[in-house]
Order: sequence, then C-alpha cells, then structure tokens
Amino acid sequence: MNDSYLERAREQIKDPKLLAIAASKRARELARGKRPMIKTDDQEHIDVALLEIAEGLIKLGKKKKKK
Repeated sequence: MNDSYLERAREQIKDPKLLAIAASKRARELARGKRPMIKTDDQEHIDVALLEIAEGLIKLGKKKKKK
C-alpha cells in the first residue's frame, strides 16, 4: 500500500473505518473489472482506490432509507 496515497486519502475521509470501507469496496470493484477513474501505472487495486479517494473522485454519501 502506498503511504502517500493513504495520507492524501485521509484528508478526504477523516474516519479511518469509513476510509477502509470505501477503499476496500472500490478495490473490489476494480478487481472485478471496473475501469479506474484516473490514469495511473499502478497495478495494485487498493492503491488505485486510495488515489481516487485522494483526488476527490469517490465521496461517501448517506444511504437512502427505504419507506
């Protein structure tokens, strides 16, 4: 895991648990074939996910409650 990407991602998502959830969910999506939202030579899915978060491309939102 790239430490500089992690530190930059922490600036976007302060809560470590939420950051871990967001990064792991995105890394799974990338592993299943989703395309990266950024151009990078990095092949590690978790690093790509952290970089996307650091760049502000992935935001956390509240889930809508079902009525």
